[in-house]
Amino acid sequence: MSNIAAVRQLVETGKTKLIAAATAEALKEGAAATEILEAMIDAMGVVGEKFSTGAIFVPEMLIAAKAMSKGVEVLKPHLAGKSATSLGTCVIGTVKGDLHDIGKNLVAMMLESAGFTVVDLGVDVPAEKFIAAIGDDVKLVACSGLLTTTMPAMRDTVAAIKSSAASHIKVLVGGAPVTSEFAREIGADGSAPDAGSAVVRAKELLKAA
Repeated sequence: MSNIAAVRQLVETGKTKLIAAATAEALKEGAAATEILEAMIDAMGVVGEKFSTGAIFVPEMLIAAKAMSKGVEVLKPHLAGKSATSLGTCVIGTVKGDLHDIGKNLVAMMLESAGFTVVDLGVDVPAEKFIAAIGDDVKLVACSGLLTTTMPAMRDTVAAIKSSAASHIKVLVGGAPVTSEFAREIGADGSAPDAGSAVVRAKELLKAA
């Protein structure tokens, strides 16, 4: 097994005590920090898929996220100054009426690891607060929601952003009830079913901008 494959497996299985050493070993053997990071993101994509199908539950997902976080700490000095750290700012939050933050926190952590500067507004965020947080350096707004009852709030948030002075900003939506069809219907620029794919989709949206 290659060092990168080992790192990927350690993230998937949530081996928090082993991941830092494995990440350092992969770097020592010549693997690029960005390549290792992509492997970690892929691993979290697998974890997200397992969670969505009920194969694993919240504790396992959080342990995997913690393992990735520890690996990313090793990578950060090697990512500094590279293109991976200059993707712009992303404003993220859970929409008004929804207090769930596990998925949002995973996405925020992975976006930051991938090179975004993340402004986390927390939970129960009204549309006005999203808009107020959009500064000149913001490239993306990510709106999360877990409850079907807060889907109207997500619709309203996207509509408010798109009708504001920040209408050019890309909006990414996600959460258990959010489908690609719903995202298109409410005017969002993209959606993602899990934290791993959220990073991939975020990068795609910026490339298309």
